[in-house]
Amino acid sequence: MTQSRRMSMVEAITNVVVGYALAIVTQIVVFPWFGLHPSLGENLALGAIFTGISLIRGYTLRRLFERWRAP
Repeated sequence: MTQSRRMSMVEAITNVVVGYALAIVTQIVVFPWFGLHPSLGENLALGAIFTGISLIRGYTLRRLFERWRAP
């Protein structure tokens, strides 16, 4: 069974939202262990940057593997 385009979009959006939230919580917990104390706004901005990089990485790798898979 294949996944519809709509469900692929729902999956991708869910993945980004969960990843962003996880990044923020992880930063809030882990950064102080290393003596870093960014504000909530800075944590949100850093999370957005990391999420953007992750999206670009994920898209690039998906397209690369799709190219390798295609005959």
